[in-house]
Amino acid sequence: MIFEIKNDFLTVKISSLGAEIQSVTDGEKEYIWNGDEKFWTGKAPVLFPICGGLPDDEFTYKGKSYTLKKHGFTRHSEFEVEKSEEDRIVFLLKSNEETLRQYPFEFELRQIYEISGNMLKVETAVNNLTDGEMYFTTGSHEAYACPEGIEDYKIIFDKDEELIANALKGNLLTENTQVILSGEKELPLKESYFEIDALVFKKHNSDKAVLTNGKRTIEVDFAGYEYLLIWQKCGAGYICIEPWHGIPPMENSSKAIEEKEGMIKLKKGENYSTVHTIKFS
Repeated sequence: MIFEIKNDFLTVKISSLGAEIQSVTDGEKEYIWNGDEKFWTGKAPVLFPICGGLPDDEFTYKGKSYTLKKHGFTRHSEFEVEKSEEDRIVFLLKSNEETLRQYPFEFELRQIYEISGNMLKVETAVNNLTDGEMYFTTGSHEAYACPEGIEDYKIIFDKDEELIANALKGNLLTENTQVILSGEKELPLKESYFEIDALVFKKHNSDKAVLTNGKRTIEVDFAGYEYLLIWQKCGAGYICIEPWHGIPPMENSSKAIEEKEGMIKLKKGENYSTVHTIKFS
């Protein structure tokens, strides 16, 4: 089902499948990718309990092996609506037989959307219900519409950046790197960046990034996120700015979930929450 929140500035539509944003419009402009199946049917998947992929789509925990596909199961899971108001909605996913086959931890995952003026607040909240520790990562994957083509756009960071991208090989990061920005704030977008896959930055300085071509502007505030990715399927009319609390593993890394870089660990009963905001103009 599709649910809607709105105010005088924005109308946001979200699907209960994956708690995934389907549309953000100000009445004139659509800011979210249309999901054209020729390129990529996603629009803004929620990533949990992993960001990216795993070696052979597998991880181990306490001597047992589990199969978990890229970005986890959340984007294919049906959420319930826990609370709905005109400008705010809370989606809830609870662990179940299907999730436990892939991921041996009991949890509650809430995806919360709230609009204020021209800003959309996106919150991901996790509660560990497991009798013991729980390991996970989470991230966002919003695809912003660039109908003129991405090379008409640039990304402007709020701080001078030293952005070095680790190349992907399948699900895994390699030691091969490419310097994307060195001591600059502005990144003109090029389709050639995405001929292999995403730009994966294990380090960044900024808290904000502005996507703009002078006609439409999207400002993403991702303060507190350790990792940042930028991605497009070549030729498609969108760009993803992806703040992640997690990162794909390096080649030849351990399959043990406890040893995976960027893992968040919660004790039983502990809660975790992360927020990023998006302004549209």
